[in-house]
Amino acid sequence: MLKTLLVDDEHYILQGLKALIEWEKEGFVIAGTASNGSEALEFLKQNQVDLILADINMPEISGLELMQKIRTEKLSEAFFVILSGFAEFTYAQEAIRYKCTDYILKPIEKEQLLDILQKIRTLTADKEEESKVSKKMERAYLEQNLIAVIKGKYDDMNLQYVREHMSFAGKGIRYVEIELDEELLEEEISDEEKRTYQRKLSELCVEYLKINADRCVFDVSGKENIYDIGFVYCDDLSEGALKSEKIYLKDFLSYIRDTGQLPAVMLVGKKVDDIRNLAKSYGTVCILRSCQGFQDRKDIYYYDEEVQVSGYGIVLCKNEIDVLLSAIEQNEPLEIIKAVNAFFEEMQRMGAAGGGRNLNINYLLFQLIHLATKQDDNVNQEEILRIISEQSFKGGWIRGSKAHVLRFVQEYAQYLAQLRKNVSRGVLAEVEKEIREHFADNLTLKGLSKKYYVNSAYLGQLFRKKYECSFKDYLNKVRIDAAVSQLICTDKKIYQIAEEAGYHNLDYFVNRFIAAKGCTPTQYRRNARL
Repeated sequence: MLKTLLVDDEHYILQGLKALIEWEKEGFVIAGTASNGSEALEFLKQNQVDLILADINMPEISGLELMQKIRTEKLSEAFFVILSGFAEFTYAQEAIRYKCTDYILKPIEKEQLLDILQKIRTLTADKEEESKVSKKMERAYLEQNLIAVIKGKYDDMNLQYVREHMSFAGKGIRYVEIELDEELLEEEISDEEKRTYQRKLSELCVEYLKINADRCVFDVSGKENIYDIGFVYCDDLSEGALKSEKIYLKDFLSYIRDTGQLPAVMLVGKKVDDIRNLAKSYGTVCILRSCQGFQDRKDIYYYDEEVQVSGYGIVLCKNEIDVLLSAIEQNEPLEIIKAVNAFFEEMQRMGAAGGGRNLNINYLLFQLIHLATKQDDNVNQEEILRIISEQSFKGGWIRGSKAHVLRFVQEYAQYLAQLRKNVSRGVLAEVEKEIREHFADNLTLKGLSKKYYVNSAYLGQLFRKKYECSFKDYLNKVRIDAAVSQLICTDKKIYQIAEEAGYHNLDYFVNRFIAAKGCTPTQYRRNARL
């Protein structure tokens, strides 16, 4: 309901305005009445209204003076309608100066008042829409400046805008990445489904943060296949909630998981003392993300805990790592086993446990990225490495153990060999044939990679390079195309067509079909036969 204030020094006119129409039926409620301008001003100091109807000729403060004071003192943004018994142009001119919405001559007729209220409803809707658009644009501009600061690609204007529009009252600031934890999903999902999860994740973050929602930024990394939400944490959040930092972040993650039923994980960067240094914290999150597969399985990863430096400095087993890298590059299985054993023995001898072990494995990881780049600089190596680290160790492997690292480097050696051989053309031809002939079967990227002796992460990247989509999305396209053919050429029931196309859940099939073709299977069949 739109709140209305009626102002007139004649009591019978106020009563007549109240009774003239059914205000609530028109979407309005009389919030108050005043017999002169002074009373109206006092009312507006305590109450917000959407519409003011005021007589122009009143004692103490006239209607025009009332409107002037309201506008100049910014007491209210309400629409203002003047009621007058005088049809003089000078009054209308003065009213327009102070953003008068309309000017009604007395005696007021019912239809005239209804027309005015209809106009107010329309103007209110337009005003609300403009406000939404304006807020959306302001939010987008703030995000643009904040992302520049997060990534360290900012100037004084970016930094100043962020400082002016965001408050960081605490002493410590961290960049926190919140992303979908795909390891907790029961089955592989398409890129489109991941994007849907990401948007839901963003909505949940905004709900939890409430007035601090501007600290949450959608898709900061901007990288293919990383579905992240950036969150700028400051100590003032946990202090305001009377919690420790760890409890605050734990409760935040629990809200996302419990409320949205979303499998999410947090990567918490190194703490910095000022917003201008936020890029340093973001950089440590990037390290955590790349090395996540080597860490013990957690809900929240803290850079401070995963990557530590002892009081004696960094213990790096560089010679053993170099020998291991050589064995991996040459894809020599026995030499790889020897090198991994030597690497772990040296770490143990040097006392590189806990954080020191992680530092060595992280160093090895980045050297492997460099190795892959030498083979093919067109492939997103960081993303490939992330996929391998996530997919290769599902099962009973202890993360960061010798067995874990051994299996990883063996997989990676095969991956490098495949890059060198450039086997994409032959492998893809075989896999494409398999999909065309057996698309209704339970085909998975992992299963096909085993059948054709290709690393699953490499095969997934080949699909992306050729078709610009994931394996799952490509398989869905083939299945939908097969369903389309059946819809046009046969009279089979929709559930039969879904089954034969490889969809055992009819609702899922219909949703996928709508996403691909813009209508339901039944509508598609009907349109095709017109």
